[in-house]
Amino acid sequence: MLTGRESLVRLIGRRRRSPLPASLAAVLSPSSPFPAASTAQADDGGGSGEAAGAEAGPSSGGSGGVGAGAEWVSCPVCGESIRGSDYCVNTHLDICLTRGTKRKLTQSTLLNFRFSRKVSAEPASNNLKNEIETESVKQIDEDLSRDQAFFSLDIDIEGSKTGASVSSPGCLNGSLGISKMISTYVPSNTLLPNVKDAVSNVPVEHCSSSMFPTVATSRSIDACADLDSSTIIAVDTVIVGRRFHENIELREDAGITFQRDPQNAKDSDAIKVLYAASECEEMLGYLPRELAKVLAPLMDRQYVECEGYVVGLPEQQLGNVPIQITVQKYQRNDDPKYLQSLWEEFISTIKSGNFQRPTSARYQKNFNLMISDVIANHTHVFSDIEKSFLASFKLLSDDGQRLFVRIYTRKGPWFRKSTILYREILDLEHAAMELKLAGYIDMLSCTVDPSEYDMKEILDVLSVPEMKEILKELQKDNTTCTRRHELVCTLLSLYHNGTCASLPKRILKLTGTCIRISKMADELLWRIQRLFFLNGDQDLSSFLLVEFGVVKFPDYACSISHRLFQERSDLLEYEEAIRVAQVMDESLDNNNMDLVTRCIDLSENRLCAMSKQENATSPEHPPLFFSCFSSSWVYSKILTLGVSVYERDRRYEDAIRILKILLSKIACDRRRGYWTLRLSVDLEHMGRPNESLSIAEGGVIDPWVRAGSKFALQRRVLRLSKPPRRWKIPSYADYVKRNIKEVNIEGRPLNCETGAKNLFYGYDGELCGVEQLALQYYADEGGGWQGTHSEGGIWMTIFGILMWDVMFSDIQDVFQSKFQMAPLDLETDDFYKSRKDLAESQLKKIQDGMAEEMLISSWELHQGTSCHGVNWDRHSLTDLQAVVACIGGHRLALLLRHLAIDYRSWSSGMPDLLLWRFLDERGGGEAKLVEVKGPRDQLSEQQRAWILVLMDFGFDVEVCKVSSVAKRR
Repeated sequence: MLTGRESLVRLIGRRRRSPLPASLAAVLSPSSPFPAASTAQADDGGGSGEAAGAEAGPSSGGSGGVGAGAEWVSCPVCGESIRGSDYCVNTHLDICLTRGTKRKLTQSTLLNFRFSRKVSAEPASNNLKNEIETESVKQIDEDLSRDQAFFSLDIDIEGSKTGASVSSPGCLNGSLGISKMISTYVPSNTLLPNVKDAVSNVPVEHCSSSMFPTVATSRSIDACADLDSSTIIAVDTVIVGRRFHENIELREDAGITFQRDPQNAKDSDAIKVLYAASECEEMLGYLPRELAKVLAPLMDRQYVECEGYVVGLPEQQLGNVPIQITVQKYQRNDDPKYLQSLWEEFISTIKSGNFQRPTSARYQKNFNLMISDVIANHTHVFSDIEKSFLASFKLLSDDGQRLFVRIYTRKGPWFRKSTILYREILDLEHAAMELKLAGYIDMLSCTVDPSEYDMKEILDVLSVPEMKEILKELQKDNTTCTRRHELVCTLLSLYHNGTCASLPKRILKLTGTCIRISKMADELLWRIQRLFFLNGDQDLSSFLLVEFGVVKFPDYACSISHRLFQERSDLLEYEEAIRVAQVMDESLDNNNMDLVTRCIDLSENRLCAMSKQENATSPEHPPLFFSCFSSSWVYSKILTLGVSVYERDRRYEDAIRILKILLSKIACDRRRGYWTLRLSVDLEHMGRPNESLSIAEGGVIDPWVRAGSKFALQRRVLRLSKPPRRWKIPSYADYVKRNIKEVNIEGRPLNCETGAKNLFYGYDGELCGVEQLALQYYADEGGGWQGTHSEGGIWMTIFGILMWDVMFSDIQDVFQSKFQMAPLDLETDDFYKSRKDLAESQLKKIQDGMAEEMLISSWELHQGTSCHGVNWDRHSLTDLQAVVACIGGHRLALLLRHLAIDYRSWSSGMPDLLLWRFLDERGGGEAKLVEVKGPRDQLSEQQRAWILVLMDFGFDVEVCKVSSVAKRR
């Protein structure tokens, strides 16, 4: 892999699905010259360069961009900006009029309302003209009838708030012979399946949970207050955690019983639902947790008796089963006040609770939490329109929110609406229409102009047999396409050359209506997720991993005194730089070297237009470790990868130019060592040894050049500075030329291919690598050592465990999110500087021989908690104790201080093997570090630097060279 590619991929994280902004796409086009300044500038209106069209308001159709299809107009009722097409105007007005007006509606405002002309669709091909026109008319009629039903439902629901009573599902399926005193209570926000109007007996469609008022079935709404005095209550709820047996045939009106399950490991208040019709009462599932919490204490004290029945069967195989519970209260003399308080809590809970809804949609709550947190902490980087758009998400129904989050977390971008099936979304049609009108999704049907969308993305919805069927209809039987990408390319070529202009209609005929996340929603939610997690690797799954106990993050305080982005323009420039990085990464995947070069040139121009990055230490200035959230930092990563690309193609002049720009513009960065070394090497490639030597000499004295890069530059200076170029020998010559102890062993190789991993037959006759062979040697004739092949892994684990309190101490600005595994300044000089007293106190204890005790204590307190560098599973506590005891407090303290001062420079390149052995029963021991090299391997500069440092600290270090057994033997 090219140097810097892996780092760039981690920076990008989840790739964005939306197309490039027009300004950035124009700059990256081959015919465009590069401007000197960034195109992502802030404006007063606040539309982001990434979310084109955000300033005009949310889109109810199309691509979500301004100017696509119809102009934007102001609603005369609420004043919001909406798309000016007849369809969007009519539907938006219907919503406003049914919900009540915020502005006074007069005849003049309606007459002055501006409508745009209809967009004419492309004419279809002659052979399908009549068929397509007929289908379009049918689709329009269906859409209009569906919309009318949707909005008439809103009107009916609003009217129901005046006090009309609604019958419960239980009343429609017979009764249990209960007295007329029963009060059947349907909690608020409950969606009732298959409900019929009590007067007309006409089925009512499913609607949003937020649109139903609190109703008491079999009574008027005012009778809800009488629940407190009722002795028998009927509650509609569902069965969760279903465990149906194969021999159970569930049916409507089936009787069910309830049994407490106090031994349940997850919930001591659990109540099991049992099938009364079976002989042994098989378990069907559980009651919802919220209901069981208030009902379990009453059942435990035998204060109530519960029975129930199945109201109906779910449409989906794993859907929640609606049931009705009858709870009868008994009068008891023991502690009546306490029991009455439990009963009142039960009544209060069923009044405010919602037990018809599934409770498993944790992602919905987490998604809302993420939005609220970012808006609260980073409100200054969002425009008023963006904040209004994000605030509207909370006004959506539960179904709408859940559908959006489900789609957002999937790959997409397009999804067939007919194949979307989630048991927690009860009314998909309503949710999709709601999201469309709010501008959160785009909907593609026969009534929408498909030219606004990318045809390749639409084709991805089709399966291979469906694409073959379309080609067959086009009388292309002679095609030999069998693979997916070949079929896609063929259909795209037919569409673009005009042979099959009706391709979108054919696709929609097979797929039906398709939906996707709108451009504005995708852009804003990408930003929200980035600001919340501070990286591109984590997403909403982090919430679930924590809730399920798979991942546990450390406890720390988030003390924030500086903004991550000072201005909105800083964030927009940072986002644009990440888009350029993504384009470059995708271009390398597609081997589009022309576009790779464009990305490198653009990054070069952007960096040249910026002022030099200096080390500012004033209190008002943001901390230096915030620099990784700047556009200059991203562009420097792109250019670092660009240097590798140019060097691979032997374009050394271009590589030299970029390296000089990086060194002149970025003064405080650990990568200066790599840049200086590559510049010196490339200059030597170009036959300029004097300049190469000067660059190497300057790099040796650069305070930001450290570890392996500094050692490599010192070796270059010694090699290039021979007379007559230089007569004076550098002072570090003796240090660099020190001898490193070597041990040679032989092994029987399995393969000797160049570039392939060396495999040997071990001492036990099994195949192994060079490191395992060396471990077997040291365990046997090498001296009876125990050991592990971990390179730096075991050292990072020891550092994290022993320095835990130092890493997660209360320091300003280093913790911005609850999902961090390390402080933001861990790999900077600020880490040690800001914690020097605490770090030295910890190191003093280690030096005094308390390391083993500290290790055990920290292990027991934090085992399993995620921490950068700590691997709880690979190394046991026993092994770590042995390592700490054999190394000794003095050497261990020196090593940990070295890591604390410069973690990033020294977190790689440590010797392969860590060996230890005890000398006597009293616990005395010794340790050895070994770097293992195969027949064709050489020490890297970073490994040499580490070995010399470890020798200075007093460690026993050596290189073990494994060679093949001689043929004569």
